[in-house]
Amino acid sequence: MNTMSDNTGRGSDRQRWVIKLGSSLLTDPEAGLNHSLIEQLATVGADLRDRGIDIVLVSSGAIAEGMQRLGWKSRPHELFRLQAAAAVGQMGLAQAYQNAFSHFSVQTAQILLTEADLNDRTRYLNARSALRSMLELGIVPVVNENDTVVTEEIQFGDNDTLGALVTNLVEAEYLVILTDQQGLFDADPRHQSNAHLIREAMAGDAALEAYAGPGGALGRGGMLTKLQAAARAARSGASTVICSGHDMERLADIANGNFPGTVLRAGAGRIAARKQWLAGRLRASGRLFLDAGAVAVLIDSGKSLLPVGVQRLEGRFERGDLVDCVDAASGRAVARGLINYGSVEAEKIIGLASSQIEEILGYVDEPELVHRDNMVVF
Repeated sequence: MNTMSDNTGRGSDRQRWVIKLGSSLLTDPEAGLNHSLIEQLATVGADLRDRGIDIVLVSSGAIAEGMQRLGWKSRPHELFRLQAAAAVGQMGLAQAYQNAFSHFSVQTAQILLTEADLNDRTRYLNARSALRSMLELGIVPVVNENDTVVTEEIQFGDNDTLGALVTNLVEAEYLVILTDQQGLFDADPRHQSNAHLIREAMAGDAALEAYAGPGGALGRGGMLTKLQAAARAARSGASTVICSGHDMERLADIANGNFPGTVLRAGAGRIAARKQWLAGRLRASGRLFLDAGAVAVLIDSGKSLLPVGVQRLEGRFERGDLVDCVDAASGRAVARGLINYGSVEAEKIIGLASSQIEEILGYVDEPELVHRDNMVVF
């Protein structure tokens, strides 16, 4: 297996998992955060990283922790009170994760997102670049919705949805949803003793929704949102595992190929799903005309497109827009992808080495014009 590393020493063959933890698992209305559970997660998470699996945590619990710190016994309905609780609770949530992972000399980072961040192309790419850089540096990002600033109109609605979107963002192999239930049952196991655990199914199967129940008192999501999250995650080829988080060793079981709870498989492989998503986008905003060397690199080596291989460009586009990559000799489109620089900036750096980008533009976002992860080759 290819274990070529970047300058951080982290291999290019590493997996990425997004692990989502719900409020019902992490918090108690009176005790606040379950620090023991977070410490167990850090222990297993450090082991996963040693085994070549980088993790991104999508953690609920800020509002519940804030409620505990403020002495509130029930979740308020007013948005401004929820935002106040979230602001207070984020302090404890971030501290708890950092303290737990620091025992293994692992740094954590807090990432607060809104739906607007992932809908805007530029902010989407900025978030993606930041998360990717953190993983390459060995940092464990802890992602949560920025409840303090969102309004009801722009909130994700639950962290299951956020977990799926982050899975798409970092192109993870797995979305692992840890909850207080063993997985998806064909009936409510709390009321029906003959309920059967569904071990495996296809993500997006509408028939599964008949088995989903409502969410709990502290969380906004129920099993239905988890099924919907699995369908979203499958768009980038990720499979979803829904299982109990009371025993964090279940994460090690997944790494060993033994899936606890319910696994919802993506209908297409990771690469195939990515290609479908890119190929299915609307008309490209511009075209990059490549020299023979760049065409060969894209087709034969599967590498990113660097500025040096581009002879000229057409169209006006912004960072994050879709562009076609065209063989300048034949006029044939050989690839398409999301570009890292707008047309004004790209015009200035095409034909140049990546090392010259900062000198020309005064900054450098990415050394590539189009990264291979954001490209489909025809």
